Amino acid sequence: MQVREAMTRDVLVARPDQSIQDAAQMMADIDAGVVPVGDRDRLVGMITDRDIAVRAVARGKGPDAKIADVMTADVKYCFEDDDVNDVLENLGDQQIRRLPVVNRDKRLVGILSLGDIAVTSSDGAAASALSHISRPGGAHSQTGGARG
Repeated sequence: MQVREAMTRDVLVARPDQSIQDAAQMMADIDAGVVPVGDRDRLVGMITDRDIAVRAVARGKGPDAKIADVMTADVKYCFEDDDVNDVLENLGDQQIRRLPVVNRDKRLVGILSLGDIAVTSSDGAAASALSHISRPGGAHSQTGGARG
């Protein structure tokens, strides 16, 4: 199965110059913990509820802080014509639960989550990926290993 068959197509996109309060409101409106960040139809980052909590609030930034200041700019993505099983393996290896989906012109066309895959696939592959994603540790630290 290709990614386009499982992904969510209707994706709300934030701009880097919007406030983190705007991002939080978007997340509340769509009942999600992540919003892609785009600039002139190009994907430039992702902002999560965790980014807001750890990179903004925990560091004393207020609701008017810009998304660009706290988003993850090193965005992993997949292509709409990728094989879902290949993407699942990457999700597990990178310990992430969702990826933006782009077309071959690198324009955002959707988002793929473990939930999308679980609903469209019956082979248990999403559960296997989740077991890899949920393991402790990994390279993805919000604070860069800093404590205190």
